[in-house]
Amino acid sequence: MTPHRFTIHNQTLWLSPERCLFWEEAATLVISDAHLGKSGHFRKSGIAIPQGPFKEDMQRMVAQVQFFKPRQILFTGDLFHSRDNSEHQLFAKWRQDFPALDMLLVKGNHDILEKEWYAQCGINIVDTQYIQEGFSFVHDINDHQSVHPQQYVFSGHIHPGVILNGHGRQSLRLPCFYFGRQYAVLPAFGRFTGIHLVQPGPAETIFAILPANTRRRESATLLPFTS
Repeated sequence: MTPHRFTIHNQTLWLSPERCLFWEEAATLVISDAHLGKSGHFRKSGIAIPQGPFKEDMQRMVAQVQFFKPRQILFTGDLFHSRDNSEHQLFAKWRQDFPALDMLLVKGNHDILEKEWYAQCGINIVDTQYIQEGFSFVHDINDHQSVHPQQYVFSGHIHPGVILNGHGRQSLRLPCFYFGRQYAVLPAFGRFTGIHLVQPGPAETIFAILPANTRRRESATLLPFTS
């Protein structure tokens, strides 16, 4: 894995092709829309969804922690998908392996577990917005249009993506990082999620996330994208 260095407000961000970013100065791994427990939620409702997506997402999260060695993980909403199920308990067991790692959750619309559950897992929660060093972290940028103009905002919620067109009628729908003038939208960390297509405008930057190609032994990469 080769992260991409990106600078905003003189702060260094390392964009990971595994759908998260590392804020170097704050030693913080920022993850949005993991939707952990989504496959378990479907199984609980009688829909036969395998547990593979959850296991893969947890393995990727562990790999990012081991690679970047953060002091904190900051989740910008929708860490979990719905009410408690067996996959949440597996996350709670995983949490015990990293007792010194701080975790902070800016609650999203899917984060509906009881506050006591988060406390037992050592996850601090804030309801709407977390501010640090000129950065503001929210879940849905559309709910926070009144943020201070000098703060750069990081959000999630919409699961941004782009279409890459190839020769003929070939095309790929890919998750992406979106960076505008005043705010960024992070890709959904969870792979068991949809995509909302976005287009870069003037002074905006998008990085499409190309998946790994195991046949060619190529890891996931980032690709600057223009309309």
